Amino acid sequence: MRVAFGTDERTALTDTVSRLVGELGHEVTIVANPEVWPEAGRLVGEAVASGRVDRGLVCCWTGTGVSIAANKVPGVRAALCTDAETARGARRWNDANVLAFGLRLTSEVVAREMLEAFLATDVDDDERANIDRVERSGGPAR
Repeated sequence: MRVAFGTDERTALTDTVSRLVGELGHEVTIVANPEVWPEAGRLVGEAVASGRVDRGLVCCWTGTGVSIAANKVPGVRAALCTDAETARGARRWNDANVLAFGLRLTSEVVAREMLEAFLATDVDDDERANIDRVERSGGPAR
């Protein structure tokens, strides 16, 4: 699987995440290491939405900014996760294609667990109707 990774700063955790993706058998593409988090979220979102990669990973201090920025790209479903079960559920029930997490509170152990869950979990076909409803509910408020 091809995975885009973007962050607004390089840390020991981001280095570990980049290495872990490869160890898990996936190809990681660092889309950018910009100084501002909106660019990291947008660039990863664009890589996913265009089909250049299959999934994306984004992080900033809290994970909130990059997830908001990524979700502004049409076709992106970024999920801010703090543990493996949330990451697994985001894939299974919501077809999330971008995993967002915070650098502040995520340990290397939790990052590994989230990556394993997010990259190994497929969408539950029984949830497809709900996922389609969520997709249709986007856009301007009426």
